[in-house]
Amino acid sequence: MKTAIFKIEGMNCDACANTIKSLVEKEPRVRMASVSFSERQARVLYDPQAVQEDRLVDAIQKPGFRVVEREATESGR
Repeated sequence: MKTAIFKIEGMNCDACANTIKSLVEKEPRVRMASVSFSERQARVLYDPQAVQEDRLVDAIQKPGFRVVEREATESGR
């Protein structure tokens, strides 16, 4: 498993964060997503062998948000 953190521009409220969370969690082999409007970021735990990070970026950007920075770390599991 891998954790990716995406800095996001364009969120205006908690509903925007919920929209992003819902879209990302629909991607295959995403175990968990948490999106914070106040921190302007999404944290996603996913299987990197089943889904590419770029696909997660596309899911976030599809409704008009913009990923401006990303960071990924390997998980111990």
